[in-house]
Amino acid sequence: MEFSIWDVLIDFSIISGLLLVGVLLRAKFVIIQKSFMPASIIAGLLGLILGPFALDILPFSELIGTYPGMLIAFVFAALPFATGKFKVKEVINKVGGLWSYSQTIMILFYSLGLLFALVVLAPFFTDLHNGFGLLLAAGFVGGHGTAAAVGEAFALQGWEDATSIAMTSATVGALTAITVGLLLIKRAASKGQTNYIEDFKNLPNGLRTGLLPEDEWKSAGESKISSIVIDPLVYHLMFIVIATGIGYYLSVLGEQLLPDVAIPAFSLAFIVALLIRLATEATGADKYLDREIFSKISGGATDYLVAFGIASINLTIVAQNLVPFILLMAFGILLAIFFYRFLSGYYFQENWFEKGIFTFGWITGAVAMAIALIRVADPKQESETLEDFGLAYVPIAPVEIALITFGPLFIAGGQHWLFIGISFVLVLMILFFSYSQGWVKKSRT
Repeated sequence: MEFSIWDVLIDFSIISGLLLVGVLLRAKFVIIQKSFMPASIIAGLLGLILGPFALDILPFSELIGTYPGMLIAFVFAALPFATGKFKVKEVINKVGGLWSYSQTIMILFYSLGLLFALVVLAPFFTDLHNGFGLLLAAGFVGGHGTAAAVGEAFALQGWEDATSIAMTSATVGALTAITVGLLLIKRAASKGQTNYIEDFKNLPNGLRTGLLPEDEWKSAGESKISSIVIDPLVYHLMFIVIATGIGYYLSVLGEQLLPDVAIPAFSLAFIVALLIRLATEATGADKYLDREIFSKISGGATDYLVAFGIASINLTIVAQNLVPFILLMAFGILLAIFFYRFLSGYYFQENWFEKGIFTFGWITGAVAMAIALIRVADPKQESETLEDFGLAYVPIAPVEIALITFGPLFIAGGQHWLFIGISFVLVLMILFFSYSQGWVKKSRT
């Protein structure tokens, strides 16, 4: 059937219906309330079960897997407009620890996954490809987009099974982020380790059901421009759409200039939005922008992002090397829990749980699942974890691109041990630098 723009409308209509169902289920059923699941996760799980990769009841189009990538760019384009004014030096000190931690665990996920496969799995599975372990991070940290890119890079080198294994890795990672992440949030809440949510038994009824009482209602923002000229909501929305579009265009342009390099559109959209915001501040036009409206737009896009991200998980992908694949996935899950439980406390003295659970979601289910978890742990985004990550990701992006680009090339050339060695040296350099800056503490929170 020929594609029509109405297919996009139908997809969003279905997800909107599932979001409404999620709101109703959260409001009525105590067992769902106790899970802390927002409507977006409920909608995503319903979409996954009833969608094309399971029961195939809901008439989603073939585009369902492409929406998360666009929505991630949209969400990150909104972040600079939704945050307060800042100075560069203050930003470096504020996000230094988050950058150091995120950069370190990302590199370690690539190198340790590869090392585990070479040292532990390869002796027992002699036909295992040397790059097998790299697919752990490609799927977990990068998500389905990176998994496809790395899989294609290996396929061009003759390893055709790489794509299906990498995509399955991304699927397992996303499911891990949801299930294990929610359990960690619930456990932390019961122990009083969370800063912005309480144990279920202590929560007011409004936060349990999601339906706030009248005395807690508040405005979504202020109109600072006359609707005679343009609707205030559209006025704010256009800044985000412009930044998203330019970011995507630059991403496509970058791939045309460097065909073997995948440049994330969401990081470029964030940079473009940041430049636009700085321009509005320089001209004094920022006083006509309302942070609350931008925050609400970003939050709404996040709900759709999470729902589409979960609903588009492909459960039909079957890994060819089942036993080593299961072992590699188990290693990745344990590694992510170790980072969260034992390492994050040395970097995050303030809001350690929120930053720790966000990065847990990131290194298991990519950015979309990280956003889903932080929406549960910090519903009002008071910890500013997402905004901080947007700033911290700017220097992380080139390193991630380098790992995705040169990792398969090193392995194809038989230099897998050199790749691991360079990764470990880079981690040590980051660690020493971060310690000298006071971003790594001597004791854990």
